[in-house]
Amino acid sequence: MKKIAIALILGALSLGACGQDSTSALKALDPDNDGTVDLAEAQAGATKKFAKLNPDNDGTLDAKELSGVLDAAAIKAADPDNDGTLDQKEYAAVVEAKFKAANPDNDVTIDKKELDSSAGQELVKLVH
Repeated sequence: MKKIAIALILGALSLGACGQDSTSALKALDPDNDGTVDLAEAQAGATKKFAKLNPDNDGTLDAKELSGVLDAAAIKAADPDNDGTLDQKEYAAVVEAKFKAANPDNDVTIDKKELDSSAGQELVKLVH
């Protein structure tokens, strides 16, 4: 019984944390306050996130800089020139793909419910 209670509490905490991340992401990424994020807004967030992740300002992100954002397989898949890093254009392409994955209704915007999905949370890591 204690294990079930602990599992329920942990599940509730993780859902709460997930919702808080998407709530703050939505506020930060939604300058027109329409309650949704479109691709242009996501890309604007991605530009800011790229700059944050790139403290050496070399114009590329390596595996160390992308730690916690993308795993090695995702970096490799997003790196068509196979140089082991993602430049701004490659990073933007990943954001666009994650945006499409988080938008199953294809309505060109992502709402809070979609941001709360696993695909939405992957997008949030890239843009907020």
